[in-house]
Amino acid sequence: MPARIAFTFRTTSGPRTTSMAYERRGAGEPLLLLHGIGHHWQAWEPVLDILAAERDVIAVDLPGFGASDGLPKGCAYDLSTVAPVLGAFCQAVGFARPHVAGNSLGGLLALELGRQELVRSVTALSPAGFWSEGERRYAFGTLRAMRGAALSMPVPVIERLSRTPVGRTVLTSTIYARPGRRSPEAVVAETLALREASGFHQTLAAGRDVLFREDVPGVPVTVAWGTRDRLLLRRQGVRAKHALPGARLVRLPGCGHVPMNDDPALVARVILDGSR
Repeated sequence: MPARIAFTFRTTSGPRTTSMAYERRGAGEPLLLLHGIGHHWQAWEPVLDILAAERDVIAVDLPGFGASDGLPKGCAYDLSTVAPVLGAFCQAVGFARPHVAGNSLGGLLALELGRQELVRSVTALSPAGFWSEGERRYAFGTLRAMRGAALSMPVPVIERLSRTPVGRTVLTSTIYARPGRRSPEAVVAETLALREASGFHQTLAAGRDVLFREDVPGVPVTVAWGTRDRLLLRRQGVRAKHALPGARLVRLPGCGHVPMNDDPALVARVILDGSR
């Protein structure tokens, strides 16, 4: 069972309190893992033990996702709120200026933590925020369709689909290049996490005008993109390199939008190399 911690964070309206769930493993330098929209910390399960062999790793459920509470009433799910929440979370668990790796929304948040110099290094896997307007509309429309499908299916149907490679492809091929590799239990859990994510719509709304165009000069940055990413197309990695000229840009051959399950060894190596 993951741990949970309640803590206070600052807002322009005064201090607020929330509670977040997380999984902690390993020993070494601290490494914080941030998942994408609609997902949960278990997205990192394929690489978690590899990383934990060399790092003190925390994989956290972002506010409004997984088992974490939503943000308090009146708090927006935008970078200016969620980044300080993550900073306060790290303080609460004793994670002083960790390395950070994030995927999709988590990659965008990781870059923002780097911009604010709250972390030692950043590894962003297919980070959000480097889209054209058309690409953003496509991604958001796809995410809404995925959420709608998850909400429309009874749990027994989700469980039945998850038992076969074809069914797992139906449920998860938008985010995985190799959906058949995902275990049935993981597919059921992440489909339920998507349908139950209380912060889903608020996070999409907050991301409507997001463009990450500032450099992150104070820390080492790695940007990695799957060559088979169907949600945030890999040409967005070229834009990321222009915005972050000092970043290391890495291709993830054969990987989809959530690459940790498609090639765990490669993704773990990219993260470890980026967090030296």
